[in-house]
Amino acid sequence: MSFGQGLTTRSSFLYGTLLGLLGGHVILRLLYRLLPRLVPGPGQWRKPEGHGVPRVTPTILAQPLIADSVCDLVGHTPLVRIHSLSEATGCDILAKAEFLNPAGSTKDRVALAMIQEAEKKGKLVPGTASTIFEGTVGSTGISLATLARSRGYGCHIVMPDDQAKEKYELLERLGATVERVRPASIVDSNHFVHVAKRRAEEFDATSLQAYREAGGTDGQCARGYFADQFENLTNHRAHAQTTGPEIWAQTSGRLDAFVAGSGTGGTIGGVGSHLKRRAPNVRVILADPQGSGLYNRVRHGIFYASQEQEGTRKRHQVDTVVEGVGNNRLTRNFSQGEAHIDQAIRVSDAEAVRMARWLSHRDGLFIGSSTAVNCVAALRVARSMGPGHRIVTLMCDSGHRHLTKFWDDAYVEAHGLDSSIPESLSFVA
Repeated sequence: MSFGQGLTTRSSFLYGTLLGLLGGHVILRLLYRLLPRLVPGPGQWRKPEGHGVPRVTPTILAQPLIADSVCDLVGHTPLVRIHSLSEATGCDILAKAEFLNPAGSTKDRVALAMIQEAEKKGKLVPGTASTIFEGTVGSTGISLATLARSRGYGCHIVMPDDQAKEKYELLERLGATVERVRPASIVDSNHFVHVAKRRAEEFDATSLQAYREAGGTDGQCARGYFADQFENLTNHRAHAQTTGPEIWAQTSGRLDAFVAGSGTGGTIGGVGSHLKRRAPNVRVILADPQGSGLYNRVRHGIFYASQEQEGTRKRHQVDTVVEGVGNNRLTRNFSQGEAHIDQAIRVSDAEAVRMARWLSHRDGLFIGSSTAVNCVAALRVARSMGPGHRIVTLMCDSGHRHLTKFWDDAYVEAHGLDSSIPESLSFVA
């Protein structure tokens, strides 16, 4: 072999080796990018049409494997298929398992967002014995009490005195101060929301006075912060920025309707605004319990009747065993998302009670009262849309904080309701 031939051979060898290395590098980079998409995230299993065996739906693991605190456990809840309702309708009925949040409900998202926003604005100062005040029927208070402790704050909750007793007990175990007041109309100064606001103002004034008398000048004064979940638009934004995007990603944008109830209005408005922005044809549907005026607000633009002016009504929510959902007044959070709501469905107590028993017996889902309302409405939506559609709703909390009322057979029967386990879904008209 001549010198020139040897050089050509060696050059070809080196050239081929270089191409091989470059090709391998490209392949490795592609694998690096693509392999994470083949790893299933929590709850990301999908049952393909026409098959009985679940398969993995590709997703990207977005959460760290080790959470730094309880606050990092909020959100990223899975979607779960409700098989009994899906099979009965031919639709894909999914529920976002919000009861898997660390404090047990969808209100964890709102509580965390409000605390973080207050810290940014200096309304809460870490390390100063600042205290969070809120008026709530339970779930938001439990979320605030849980997250407040993790960030070094106190928590003072004002509640109506007619809620399930386990809510008060849980709040007390979490170290919150619990103040019980008689149920009253929102126009009454003794309504639980107004009382909570006054307590925050009193705490703030007393703390500031003591700080000044002690010669404080560094601005590190304990604050009294009124969270104000009904009117604080951080509530709406929390769901628009987390819950809505999660649902969109988990369904790969394949959904036809979103169904949810409304207490403050933050969830349905926030999620609805995000979904409508991504897909204007997605239907956003309000599930409203008896005793609430939001159904008529969506359907007819008024609460109850035209002769009743908003803000002057002398009554509060009555005649329902459902807790934590429904309202008889227009809040800022509901107003913020009202334009995105396409339809409203009214759900009776009888339907909610029996749906909860049905899902526990058929699907192993032990749900709270507001979730039962959502599921009744989701079933109706599926029936009206027909087979092949996908409906997403929320499982707001579990039945564990409803044991002594909604899940107490004697209690619901005393209200004239049937607590037996249904044999079919015919109880939903």
